[in-house]
Amino acid sequence: MNLAHIHLLINHFPTVGNVIALGLLLFGIFGKSNELKQASLVVFFGIALLTIPTYVTGNAAQDSVCRSPINTAATDCPSPLPGVSVTTIHDHESAAFEAFGFMQLTGFLAWLGLWQYRRMSRLPNWNLSAILLLAAVSLALMTRAALIGGQIHHTEVRDVQTAVDAGRPLARRIGAFVVGTKWVWPTCETLHFVGLSLLFGIAALVDLRILGMMRRLSFRAVHRLMPWSIMGFGINMITGFFFFVGAPQQYTSNPVFHWKLILMMLAGINVLYFTIFDEAWVVDADEDAPFTAKAVAATALFLVVGVLYCGRMLPFLGNAF
Repeated sequence: MNLAHIHLLINHFPTVGNVIALGLLLFGIFGKSNELKQASLVVFFGIALLTIPTYVTGNAAQDSVCRSPINTAATDCPSPLPGVSVTTIHDHESAAFEAFGFMQLTGFLAWLGLWQYRRMSRLPNWNLSAILLLAAVSLALMTRAALIGGQIHHTEVRDVQTAVDAGRPLARRIGAFVVGTKWVWPTCETLHFVGLSLLFGIAALVDLRILGMMRRLSFRAVHRLMPWSIMGFGINMITGFFFFVGAPQQYTSNPVFHWKLILMMLAGINVLYFTIFDEAWVVDADEDAPFTAKAVAATALFLVVGVLYCGRMLPFLGNAF
């Protein structure tokens, strides 16, 4: 099994999951059920996480059908498999890029809504309205990307292609700009380390409080800093995306990057524990956390350090760059 197979396995989950999450949100709004609203936000956050490997493995799938690594050149698919339309591949990549961006924003607002509900015992109307709008746009874009993706190999459902491909997809053009402009890559590296500092520093504070340090502070007081950690994750995701579209072949064929992606997904799931479960939130000042919360906190530290280690070792253990 390779990344192309994984892409075929998971590429329907973002679209189907978005339908489920949107349905739960609508039922929660019309039924005035906070439980259904929270459940929908959890699903939105999970789908946003799953969209990351879906997009990344899509590049590996393109390598397979083009029988050559992706690059930023205009002729990036010189030898496609028989029956494969390069124009359709480009259309699919552009649609997937747009859906990816909207889904990540939806996932961020979903987590923010869960965090606000935990602190205020209610979901702000502006948050629900924004998520509802973004989710509808994301679903439309994901559906379009899925339909175009199905036409890459299935000629029987492909529209007759009469137009000539207008050029490279937007993501590829961004990648060419990142690689071809001297100041962009170093600037992204700097911002990436700023994001890492926010992400790891604040996540470590939250985890260490659960493990028994800073006992004079309640968990609720420490968790107030978590939006800054999520902002650091957002900075890392944006700059990391620039790195990826600039040199995708350095990542899709790098096993260390695969491990980094797995650890990052697990760390994202770990964040949900400290946002929606009660065990950590009942820990007041001078109180000890339960064993389960401590185990999750220790796991969180391991995952974050693992992500940092794999990111740093990409050029050395992965034989890239």
